[in-house]
Amino acid sequence: MNLRMGLGSLMVCSALLGVAQTASAQLKITVINLQRAVLESAEIKKADADMQARYKPRTAAIEQLQKDIVGISQQLQTNAGKFTPQAEADLTAQLQKKQRDYQRLQEDLQADVERERNDVLQKATTKMGEIVKKIAEEKGYDLVVDTSVTVFVKPAMEITTDAIAAYDKAYPVASAPAAK
Repeated sequence: MNLRMGLGSLMVCSALLGVAQTASAQLKITVINLQRAVLESAEIKKADADMQARYKPRTAAIEQLQKDIVGISQQLQTNAGKFTPQAEADLTAQLQKKQRDYQRLQEDLQADVERERNDVLQKATTKMGEIVKKIAEEKGYDLVVDTSVTVFVKPAMEITTDAIAAYDKAYPVASAPAAK
């Protein structure tokens, strides 16, 4: 009796293994480097260029403060003992104020850039997900896996370039007006 139950279990396991092998042979899988797909889209490249242009005045002000700090520091070091106590105290106070301003402006700029970049990337990633889903449905893929979670993939299986092209087509970037 135990032998009969053991054989029955073995037959069920064999049948399940056969079904699993058949199903996996028919499964259509592809991969995408989602990060690359998003970052190389024309929309993100334009957004990055726009952000750099928008934040350029603030960056320039920070760079100027940094130069001022270096200049005052060098002045205090190279002329140590040559200033009156009041002049040295004034320069030191000026240095400390510029250092505080520099730190504050740097932190504010970094926070603003991060906030805007995260917002743009989040929206683009959502739209890219829609594009990838559309590609998968059109080409009959059952599973799309991000390359960040794979150990090895044949380059022919990757749809990143197709996804970038489809994204750029679906979300075209308005070109800047020509300079006169």
